Amino acid sequence: MYLSKQEIHSFHPSGTQAQKPDDLAYPLRSALERENLFAPEQIAGRTFPIACVALEITQRCNLDCTLCYLSDMAEAVQDVPMFELKRRIKMIYDHYGDYTNVQITGGDPTLRSIPDLVEIVSEIKSYGMRSALFTNGIKASREMLKALAQAGLNDVVFHVDMTQERKGYASEKDLDVIRLEYIERAQNLNLRVLFNTTIFDQNVADIPRLVKFFKDHADSVNLASFQMQADTGRGVLRERDVDLITQQSVMQLIEMGADTPLTYDMPMIGHPDCNKYTALLVAGNSVTSLYDDAPFFTKLFAELAQQGVDWTVDRKVLPRAMKACLTSPKLMRLGLLYSLKKAWALRAGLLRGYRPQRISFFIHNFMDAEKLEKGRCEACVFMVATADGPLSMCVHNAKRDAMITKAVPQAKGQTAWDPLTPHRRNIGLENMPYKKLKGRQRAAAAVKRKKVA
Repeated sequence: MYLSKQEIHSFHPSGTQAQKPDDLAYPLRSALERENLFAPEQIAGRTFPIACVALEITQRCNLDCTLCYLSDMAEAVQDVPMFELKRRIKMIYDHYGDYTNVQITGGDPTLRSIPDLVEIVSEIKSYGMRSALFTNGIKASREMLKALAQAGLNDVVFHVDMTQERKGYASEKDLDVIRLEYIERAQNLNLRVLFNTTIFDQNVADIPRLVKFFKDHADSVNLASFQMQADTGRGVLRERDVDLITQQSVMQLIEMGADTPLTYDMPMIGHPDCNKYTALLVAGNSVTSLYDDAPFFTKLFAELAQQGVDWTVDRKVLPRAMKACLTSPKLMRLGLLYSLKKAWALRAGLLRGYRPQRISFFIHNFMDAEKLEKGRCEACVFMVATADGPLSMCVHNAKRDAMITKAVPQAKGQTAWDPLTPHRRNIGLENMPYKKLKGRQRAAAAVKRKKVA
């Protein structure tokens, strides 16, 4: 049963203050409990209050993707001013606390100036939270990445795939040149490098090859995310082929590329209909699934379940895991057996001197704008920082126009910032300049132009 238009309209952000300041994980944990998803393998709401929060600093983009979650109004909306961004950053911290993953995104955030981006990263760092720059990489120069790394940026996430229609690249394989260039740009900057790929009918068969590419660069790439096509936003492509692209089919294709059996939902990150996660250990040509020992990991997760710690960086997690094993004989026994099994699986690579590397794979199953399921929306681990508080990304996408054009009032009711100037608010999409149009609006305008010509 999907949410009605009225229910979507009434699905509001969670406010500017945390529901329970002394228990920040309560909203997510209780939503997962209602869905019977707070199992021992569930780490959302247990080891962290939220997986990530998107901070959209601009709606502008320098690409026109055939699948795009942005709205028709995006190019008419002014960039969020710094004072409002800082208010939202504090709001994120108040809701979710230390080490929250804040995604600096848009549009493409690199269309803001380097000084702006440095100030945003520094502000996020001042609260003890993590920051990730989400970009198509076109303007993410080495100079920019170096400045942001020095300011405290933790991750850079490059989105590269065929929906972007980059000129001169006819296949996902052709785009490997860009992927390699982006990896090189971020080298030796102490940044985790991640990649996003939108999956649609024209590249779903490329998943095994992409997985192999990322696996072969596990010394530089930490995570690869596959985002399944969704009917939302301004893109010209709409609903996915449900016979071709499913969570199960994508999971199987990732397994083909990994060339080893994989375990999903261990750990579970939020709602399994939304997210599937797995990880590999790689040593040269030797690979093995990381999370294929449920008894060991469910007990380890229980021992380590606490908020206020950084769960993203291996070098910070491993000492805590080792300490937990040393204080629990049963966990120590399970850990030793697990370690021996992994060493045996990687023995060929280890004997050749390769150091084990971890690479993770994530599948995002975003919902269509008119097919939102209440339980999944309430148990969402991927939020957007709106002017009125965090809101599920899928809900935000379903009513994006209203969210991104909302004026932000001051305490006395005066307008502090209006995303649309009075001129832009009254102009209407039909009167917007052709260069400002994207997606379906641009396609329709192009047809009109052709008829006139």
